[in-house]
Amino acid sequence: MEANPEVRRYRGNNPRTRNEAWAAMETILGQWALRGYGVFALERARDGAFIGSCGVLHPADWPEAELAYALAQEHWGQGLAAEAVVAARHWAVVSHGFSHLASFILPDNSRSIRVAQKLGATREGMVMLRGVEAEWWVHRL
Repeated sequence: MEANPEVRRYRGNNPRTRNEAWAAMETILGQWALRGYGVFALERARDGAFIGSCGVLHPADWPEAELAYALAQEHWGQGLAAEAVVAARHWAVVSHGFSHLASFILPDNSRSIRVAQKLGATREGMVMLRGVEAEWWVHRL
């Protein structure tokens, strides 16, 4: 998934090498220990195949916690992102008391924008994250 140019296009970077993907995974895993919350791997129910990730992402240089989601390209357009976001939002509220979460979405990522809109998020403006301009959507929980 991290090596797919189409998936990475909407995440602000070029495709990742194996080492870059490992470094990103290490960062995500470390967030669980440091913050007590993080991003879950998503598996297909029938066979356990990895299909993407979803959860609360909060790097130190982010302005606030993000309800982040990404799917492997072959799983786009099936409603899985919305399903995962609903579950992650519920978990974030019940387990950690979040009252709102952001989603930082590249302006040309119409699929992700539709997910945010479908789930009631509102666009609050724009933000620069690591040199990339993104729309700042807020999920009020």
